[in-house]
Amino acid sequence: MNKFLKGAAAALLSITMLAGCSSDASSAPASTGTASSAAASTPASSAAAPASSEATTPAASDDLSTKKVGVCIYKYDDNFMTLFRQELEKYLISQGFAKENITIVDGKNDQSEQTGQISNFINQKVDVLIVNPVNSSSAETITDMVVEAGIPLVYINREPDEAEQSRWTDWNVTYVGADARQSGTMQGEIIADLGLDAVDFNGNGKIDYIMIKGDPENVDAQYRTEYSIKALEDAGLEVNNVDTQVGMWDQSEGQRLVANSLGQYGNDIEVVFCNNDAMAMGAKQSIEAAGRVVGKDIYLVGVDALSEACEAILEGTMTGTVFNDHIGQSHSAADAAIAFVKGEKVDKKIVCDYVKVTADNAQDILDSLK
Repeated sequence: MNKFLKGAAAALLSITMLAGCSSDASSAPASTGTASSAAASTPASSAAAPASSEATTPAASDDLSTKKVGVCIYKYDDNFMTLFRQELEKYLISQGFAKENITIVDGKNDQSEQTGQISNFINQKVDVLIVNPVNSSSAETITDMVVEAGIPLVYINREPDEAEQSRWTDWNVTYVGADARQSGTMQGEIIADLGLDAVDFNGNGKIDYIMIKGDPENVDAQYRTEYSIKALEDAGLEVNNVDTQVGMWDQSEGQRLVANSLGQYGNDIEVVFCNNDAMAMGAKQSIEAAGRVVGKDIYLVGVDALSEACEAILEGTMTGTVFNDHIGQSHSAADAAIAFVKGEKVDKKIVCDYVKVTADNAQDILDSLK
């Protein structure tokens, strides 16, 4: 890429990141049938929740230094959520919250543990809750608890389904995050842009791939799996799923599963899709251990744009990733929490765009995160 194009890419990236997140979700991909069918019936327990939490919302105040924030993270040893929570705390403090009034807890990937933490925050009468649910399917229960207590609620990263979101019309509840369908689409496009001739190492006219999924109950894992392959098919490419395994977002599992697949299917595998970069980093280790070379006889893509993934792309040991903007998302989540505390209205869904990352802009992404 010449200097002019590099400069343009950097400028575009800066504009994208500065733009942050938007409440206008009109450009998001159409909803899948699963979400639509889920929206057809509202869960029965929703009737038990109060009609509105607005009357019990804390009085509006511009002084944030005395306000208490409770933050629930699904598990601390997730690479992306570590970056997210660190940036969230830093930004909340920069906006006027006192550090001692910000409590962040580790759900340890256990929904019962997290539900207990939410109960504790309610008993402590925090002014706002920010929740990264262990299981998105538990959102109904979480919402009912928090709304009943009259506490504003900001969901982050793991999106409750449409049936749940449809209940929030008169409640101080919102979701801040990215549309995982977009990230999956970008993964597929990274491979499709290479062209069949570059990817079809075994000459069978197809893209032969393995898929390493995150938590199968997580909508991000579902959409990234579905839409990455849809992007290939939409580009007119024929695909062949050689193997699909569940790595639960974990690097060591990604390494183990890809090692097993490579041992079983060998050169039949042309592309390794991973639902996140942690698993892609594990896959990278197994690819190298098997004597395969990314870009020469196999391709590897992930999601998140962790610094180690961007560095691997620049080194040529990973094909691409998708930037999951933890900065924009955490700042937008904090801004929503602040608006709630001040008694202001907040849109029910705030969507942040992903950014496709290849060798052309991986350095720009790295530089932007410093």
